[in-house]
Amino acid sequence: QVQLVESGGGLVQAGGSLRLSCAASGRTFSNYAMGWFRQAPGKEREFVASISRTGDSTYYADSVKGRFTISRGNAKNTVYLQMNSLKPEDTAVYYCTADSVGRSRNPGLWDYWGQGTQVTVSS
Repeated sequence: QVQLVESGGGLVQAGGSLRLSCAASGRTFSNYAMGWFRQAPGKEREFVASISRTGDSTYYADSVKGRFTISRGNAKNTVYLQMNSLKPEDTAVYYCTADSVGRSRNPGLWDYWGQGTQVTVSS
């Protein structure tokens, strides 16, 4: 089992920035690709970004490319999502996820999930 705990969400004005963190425990962190998904009210959970086990490869949804940056610190068992130039449409609950493969944008193919952290962007 992998336990994931997100932090860093909150309320921010449009154009502002937030940095989400996800602390992992339970298994060897570097064995897992890590990802971030989000879910807005009334919408399906959608892919935001993912990063490979070594951190060499990153992937982004088109809607966040150029504004969000995913990174990981394997020594700290933590993955981050730096979110800049936030827009009201970024408002959602953001979930951290882990998977031994982690190449899919389908949330159903990721093994472990955190409880989520709310991000609200006001206009």
